Amino acid sequence: MSTVNYDELVSKWQEYYKQQPGSRMFPHLFKPITIRKVKIPNRIKYAATEDNFNTHDGFVTDKDVAYIRERARGLVGGICTIQGVYMDPKGEGKGYVGQAAAWDDKFIPGLKRLADVIHEEGAIANIQLMHCGRVGGVELDYCVGPSDVPQRLRVLKPVKEMSKEEIKTSIKQHAEAARRGLEAGYDIIEISGIVGYLISNFLSSYTNKRTDEYGGDIENRCRYMVEVIEAVRDVVGKDVPIFIRLCAEELLDEMGGNTPEECMVTYRMAEKAGVDCISVTQGWQESLHSVITRDIPQGHWLYNAKRAKQHVKVPISQAYRLFKPEMADKAIGEGIIDIWEMCRPMIADPELPKKALEGRLEDIRYCIACNLCLARLFRDAPITCAVNPLVGHEWDERWKVKPAEKKKKVMVVGGGPAGLQCALVAAQRGHEVHLYEMRNVLGGQVVYASKGPYGEDELYGIIEWLKRQCDKAGVKFHMNTYVTPELIETEKPDVVVIATGAKFVVPKVPGSDLPHVVLAPDVLEGRVETGDRVVMWGGRGDGVVAALYLATKGKKVTIITKDRKPGVDVNPSYIWRYMLKISQTGGKVYRFADVESIEEGRVIVKGAYGVRIPVPADTVVVSMREPRTELVEAAKKLCGEVHVIGDALVPRRLHNAIHDGYRIGLRI
Repeated sequence: MSTVNYDELVSKWQEYYKQQPGSRMFPHLFKPITIRKVKIPNRIKYAATEDNFNTHDGFVTDKDVAYIRERARGLVGGICTIQGVYMDPKGEGKGYVGQAAAWDDKFIPGLKRLADVIHEEGAIANIQLMHCGRVGGVELDYCVGPSDVPQRLRVLKPVKEMSKEEIKTSIKQHAEAARRGLEAGYDIIEISGIVGYLISNFLSSYTNKRTDEYGGDIENRCRYMVEVIEAVRDVVGKDVPIFIRLCAEELLDEMGGNTPEECMVTYRMAEKAGVDCISVTQGWQESLHSVITRDIPQGHWLYNAKRAKQHVKVPISQAYRLFKPEMADKAIGEGIIDIWEMCRPMIADPELPKKALEGRLEDIRYCIACNLCLARLFRDAPITCAVNPLVGHEWDERWKVKPAEKKKKVMVVGGGPAGLQCALVAAQRGHEVHLYEMRNVLGGQVVYASKGPYGEDELYGIIEWLKRQCDKAGVKFHMNTYVTPELIETEKPDVVVIATGAKFVVPKVPGSDLPHVVLAPDVLEGRVETGDRVVMWGGRGDGVVAALYLATKGKKVTIITKDRKPGVDVNPSYIWRYMLKISQTGGKVYRFADVESIEEGRVIVKGAYGVRIPVPADTVVVSMREPRTELVEAAKKLCGEVHVIGDALVPRRLHNAIHDGYRIGLRI
């Protein structure tokens, strides 16, 4: 059981809040709330986040402990939820290779380490119980569910229908895991019932085709959830809060999922069974609708929280595209939600609540919704973050920004994400840093990427944040300045960092010099107009974004890619929808193909097995890049320490550039 003195905890934090400007800017966020016997100092919750940081047999690692400590510290008294734990020895409920376990008492010491660091940082400890159901069994050749409805995800495993005995065993496993959570010292027990995991499988008419008491109408489909809640309550007693996460809108209409009205029945049934707080979510992993991507406006899903408030009396929390403290504070003040829940925003900046409390909004490094964290999970890899290179390295002192042993004069050539991040870290370590950019705008390839039509302007936020932090760290900017060997010789830097990015190039083939052959950035920035029939030569991320941009303008785009599919470097959360939009305007794709020649009105494509295909084209847009390396050799002759980073090394994606910059900034 938790030994936290909640009265003392709330009193301590409230006294601290009074001294901070954020308590006046956001009066609702930093107001306490009591749920059963647990008194919570503020209204902020870090949501359960699978991170794949633990051992493959479920034991907690130093890496996960350090990661959770950083989030707990940043919560300034809020609720810190650890990742969902799996609860069965076979691993049928295990959805991630590095997921923590709670199916045996031997896991209690590791779980206690997490609870202890949360408490040491003055936060409330919450453990989530999670059986992944039809998306579980990550290391098995099958998964389980209420019925054998096939899943449509990446794994495509056969689904084994659970027997009544297996259902009862699963309910008992939830209760036993809750007991272990209490013994490990957690203040709150949370149950996961979302995104296509087991409880949601029972609740949904899409996946529950049973004809016994666990299937049929919505009340019967709720039976498994109700029995789990009741079993957990029997274990934890009347003083410990039970939270649950439930879909308010499954977004499974095409598959025959629950209606929004049926979803509200699940809320009422959960409340009646004894839950004390409901986290409002929407969508499944199998939904064909956008849920957490950039094209969803901030605060869009609050209407579901408002609807939930009309059906239940217990407190409501919500995450999902609710990144900014001013929006969350307003929602609490208007009675739409009671608790602001965050996952990705606190991956990107674990100090987000602390910075809001201190009134340092300009210092918050906002999530750009690139979903790299999710993409890593889907590849069974530990999470990382495009904008926060420290994620997964919190435990490693070598990744901390520390004062340099010797101050150096550093010349950073290029103001894209790699150059900005490197300049920031180097300046924070005490170096004299000068950043040179040949244009009048910072951002490199992000300038082009942010021109995309589906909320991509949000990407530029990280460039604006890096610029503000560089200014605070003392970086000197030299805009509209093209660095030459002569300038390096004149300035005599101790270190030169080449972050000049990559340039778009037109491969030499017959007809590649024709006037209707143009570059992708010229299209995205409106410098050239295309015809109605466009060939996109190159199918990596740059080409896909440009093709999408043109598709939204009604152009018929044919993508020519050497890869097995377009957008192999684009996040899976986005690429399928981008390609859907492109196909809806008549777009096509040629895989394992290349342009052999270009003529007026068409290109000749050489496809797989050497087949040659004429493709109509009013305009050919080239999206291929190669590193800008012209300064590298000269810099090496003039300076004893030269580093090449970002796309100047190898053209890649945004996170590679930022992480390159961070690592080299530490090394200088």
